[in-house]
Amino acid sequence: METSPVVIKKYGNRRLYDTSSSRYVNLEDIAALVRNGKDVQVLDAKTGEDLTRVILTQIILEDAKGQPSGLPLELLRQLVVATDRVGRDFLMWYLKSAFDAYHKVHDSVQSRLSEVQSAALSPIQMVRNFMQRESGKPEPPSELDQLRQRIVELEARVSKATPARATIRKPKRDGGRSPATGKATKRKSAKAKS
Repeated sequence: METSPVVIKKYGNRRLYDTSSSRYVNLEDIAALVRNGKDVQVLDAKTGEDLTRVILTQIILEDAKGQPSGLPLELLRQLVVATDRVGRDFLMWYLKSAFDAYHKVHDSVQSRLSEVQSAALSPIQMVRNFMQRESGKPEPPSELDQLRQRIVELEARVSKATPARATIRKPKRDGGRSPATGKATKRKSAKAKS
């Protein structure tokens, strides 16, 4: 869902009025809105002409006054030179591309910093890792790893036991008869020997 822009009306006496908050604002307030991600639209109160570009340029100029390291002098010269449409379009495309690249790098750095911060905020894990490195002992296997190992061992035992059953034959109960003659065999008992 896209939010509607904050509409600011500029009056003839150079005052700026924020219609969404019903109050007068200055350039610093508008700059703060833009920096906070708000979409700002500045309109002339009488004619309805869009003055957003002029006001944003004015904000940049006001910021550059207080800082000697504002926009580079060569860039400002190129902006003055690029008064024709093609030069201005190219310069605007270049500045937008450079700014997009800056945002990508900035977001990437912020992402990496948050990863480092989350790692720094987990001292228990850091101590565990340190203790494991110092002791030289590997981390004990997890319960899942132990169960997997046990399954492998049981499967090995079952596979060893299965072929052995097929080769073992139970002796027939023939009641003490000789397999060759079929006659009853004499068993020597302890009584017969004595």
